[in-house]
Amino acid sequence: MSNSKDEQLEHYKAYDEGKLLTTNEGLKVTDDEFTLKAGVRGPTLIEDFYFRQKMTHFDHERIPERVVHARGFAAHGHFKVYESLARYTKAKFLCDPSITTPVFTRFSTVAGSKGSADTVRDVRGFATKFYTEEGNYDLVGNNMPVFFIQDGIKFPDFIHAVKPEPHNEMPQASSAHDTFWDFVANNQETAHMIMWVMSERALPRSFRMMEGFGVHTFRLINEQGEAHFVKFHWKPLLGRQSQIWKEYQKVAGYDPDFHRRDLWENIEMGNVVEYELGLQIIPESEEFKFSFDILDATKLWPEEDVPVQIVGRLTLNRNVDNVFAETEQVAFHVGNVVPGIDFTNDPLLQGRLFSYTDTQLIRLGGPNFHELPINRSVCPFHNNFRDGFGRQTINVGQVSYNSNSLFNHTPRPATLSEGGYEHYQEKVEGRVIKARADSFKDHFSQATMFWNSMSNIEKQQIKDAFTFELSKVKSKSVQQQVITMFANVSSELVEYVSERIGITYVDKQKQAPEKQNTKASPALSVDQSPKSARTRKVAIVISDTVLSSQLQPVLDALNKEMVQYRFVGERLGNVLDQEGGEWMIQDTFFNTDPCLFDGLIIAGGLEHPQLIKPFILETYQQYKPLASLQQYEEILTQLQIADQPGVIQASSAGKKTGSKFVEAIAQQRFWNRTL
Repeated sequence: MSNSKDEQLEHYKAYDEGKLLTTNEGLKVTDDEFTLKAGVRGPTLIEDFYFRQKMTHFDHERIPERVVHARGFAAHGHFKVYESLARYTKAKFLCDPSITTPVFTRFSTVAGSKGSADTVRDVRGFATKFYTEEGNYDLVGNNMPVFFIQDGIKFPDFIHAVKPEPHNEMPQASSAHDTFWDFVANNQETAHMIMWVMSERALPRSFRMMEGFGVHTFRLINEQGEAHFVKFHWKPLLGRQSQIWKEYQKVAGYDPDFHRRDLWENIEMGNVVEYELGLQIIPESEEFKFSFDILDATKLWPEEDVPVQIVGRLTLNRNVDNVFAETEQVAFHVGNVVPGIDFTNDPLLQGRLFSYTDTQLIRLGGPNFHELPINRSVCPFHNNFRDGFGRQTINVGQVSYNSNSLFNHTPRPATLSEGGYEHYQEKVEGRVIKARADSFKDHFSQATMFWNSMSNIEKQQIKDAFTFELSKVKSKSVQQQVITMFANVSSELVEYVSERIGITYVDKQKQAPEKQNTKASPALSVDQSPKSARTRKVAIVISDTVLSSQLQPVLDALNKEMVQYRFVGERLGNVLDQEGGEWMIQDTFFNTDPCLFDGLIIAGGLEHPQLIKPFILETYQQYKPLASLQQYEEILTQLQIADQPGVIQASSAGKKTGSKFVEAIAQQRFWNRTL
């Protein structure tokens, strides 16, 4: 069934090239330049039905954007499990390695509007729709494994707080304002998630280089009716890689579509985007063995305590044909499950089960959004749902109810042996009450664990992030509340931040060393995770002084490791080098910037030092790798950066210049430079 979704979508595609212009009804149109008028200078006539149809359609082209995750980009692909997981689940797509399941994955930011920039400090959505033979399964997650709140009833409050403030509709796509931090300080369950949002995890290098998480605790159920608790992970094969805040801000100006462009271009070039699916599994018998509640969405399961089992691979290899028809109209729902996957009593998950359907009804115009091509399941569906806006199915016959004799009591419920879905039969006892379990009340242990897990560089970035965000908060009271709150996480953190935002902080609750929380989880650090140079992008400065004999071996090394490159110079167009080679300058110093690249190679351009020097220095100050071919090394000496880490000179590297530069690209940043 690997091609069934593609074949289904093909049925709905319209190919307009080379065709005659028609109305929606197929009437051929003879003129699309002028409206029908009473005389050449007279009024437009109401009987111009084509004009009315064209303008009416235009006036109704927009649909409400998503309340959250409005800015997104998506791609098609497929998923395969490595080996059967039948010991845990009866979901067929997870039990048969021979099955290739079509998927559609959408990445997004959370807080900003559809027109905001990609590179903002924010959580990223990571939602995957599996078109399985048993129905659509949606794994709706984020690039962070925890969330801001514990109960779904608080979700509207959280979103209201992080969105632009209602009195002036500012700031856009930013959490650096009073209402957000006021919410944080007065809802201390946010502590753990805030540490993630203030870290590198909120600044991914690309969608292709960030993790994904299902966030909630779900259940897997096998054929024997045995259940296991599970958390879902997506692990990028390119490794986890991030950018830095100042770089992010510049990228938003130079290319607000940076992340979507990266995804689109790589797939167009044939660079498939791959993630491995990982599962953390806890037997039901061990539900209460941990120091935290495994149903609490503000907590993660430390990978050192509950290892991640890698079970399959997601491959994205085809871009959409139409962003509106596919990316905008796709409707994800955490409640779209298949036999073998079920919910738990996570109170945040329970709230999401309601809100997803509710929001699609208004956004997509009615109850038939499941019939849109991108949402339509690859398996047939039969029920007595009828009518409503946008109905596409033509149901034949007089019966639309159960039970009935006219259709021999069909469509009838399926038995379990026929693949019918049955919820896990969990015994639940208790009084009907609005309350929170005591096991949900520890808000700071895992926030502290996250802090303890960071490298010194990552800790500094978190300090600077808090400083930037709180410096934008106008209320001194809110600033003080936040400082007091995060004193429960790290004295080092709040001492640094309070000094820089002008808040008096006295640590009155310093714990004795033997009572301090020292638990760490190395898996949480981005800086300490494996990285790859594959598909990274570098700038190569060239001019007519470049030597092919020096540059080509470097390019060969880049090509071998699939490192992308673009030639940058003073003006666009071809240049001939000193040895007769011809090169195409694709970008200039005026339309691009080092923030858009992962490194720089100097292979020319010294005749314009006023242009190339700022380019070199900014790359250096962003801690990115640089390399220089031998005849251009003098500029590194002039700038006093020749002997710094991550600066590679052909005079010493020789034939290994290219390979050493690739190694430096994989390392990503050289934090030990002298600036």
